[in-house]
Amino acid sequence: MNGRIELITILGPTASGKTAFAAQLAAALGTEIIGADSRQVYRGMTLGTGKDLADYTVNGKQVPYHLIDICDPGEKYNVFEYQHDFHKVYEQIKAKGKLPVLCGGTGLYIESVLKGYRLLDVPENPELRNRLKDKSLKELEELLGSYKKLHNKTDLDSVQRAIRAIEIEEYYLLQEPDKTQFEPVDSLIIGINIDREWRRDKISKRLKSRLEEGMLDEIRTLLDSGITPEELIYYGLEYKFLTLHVIGKLGFDEMFNQLEIAIHQFAKRQMTWFRGMERRGSQIHWIDAGIPDSEKIGMVKEAMNTISDQRV
Repeated sequence: MNGRIELITILGPTASGKTAFAAQLAAALGTEIIGADSRQVYRGMTLGTGKDLADYTVNGKQVPYHLIDICDPGEKYNVFEYQHDFHKVYEQIKAKGKLPVLCGGTGLYIESVLKGYRLLDVPENPELRNRLKDKSLKELEELLGSYKKLHNKTDLDSVQRAIRAIEIEEYYLLQEPDKTQFEPVDSLIIGINIDREWRRDKISKRLKSRLEEGMLDEIRTLLDSGITPEELIYYGLEYKFLTLHVIGKLGFDEMFNQLEIAIHQFAKRQMTWFRGMERRGSQIHWIDAGIPDSEKIGMVKEAMNTISDQRV
């Protein structure tokens, strides 16, 4: 691609500190953030999705953010909708003369906009769902692995999500390929690289902290609002295990231990996706999570200048 960078992307696994850094960077550049998280789109799901909204206040000023809290719990938001919503916000920010910052940990959402993937609005397939409903998560993951197209394994920690992924793959098999609706976006991609043991320690401490802050109450509030346990379990991770605890199917210690393991596995899958992005041609500039944000910002600006010089 030629010309100037159109976007800065900040990615990394959960607990890497990417949101806080992205907010600091956006404040320094006088710009706005576009979220790339498949669960942070839901209102009322704050502690369980790790929105860390306080991070968007830098030096007493609010950094504008988008695609967070945009739909109601119970809805089935997907990558097709995300791609369209991203481009709408992206164009609005560019029209202000600003360089947007994309930040998140959902690799499929990020790659769908950077690569301009052709995506379809996939309807539900009741017959397929009925045929798969009694299969285990392991069996569904094996079935999903038999498809050749790109699909998101990162969030597959519930049967419902795995079935939805297979539903999407089956639909794509029946469609004739056509021209993508969106062009790829030329982005400087910054990855926040956190040591595995430090990441594990941060995940465990953050889980304890969020439980103390009222994450179980958040689950109860969502259930009291009319969201069914099945709908919450669909979202996986915290919403899966905490809901199972609230409805009496898991004891507290059992819930905590299983959830802690699941989050560690989730972070590992995120890194696997990001490494896959590199194999598929995306250049990710990795920065050590332990470096102060001020130094990280300097490194990003240096990378921006280097790319600009190369294109002159």
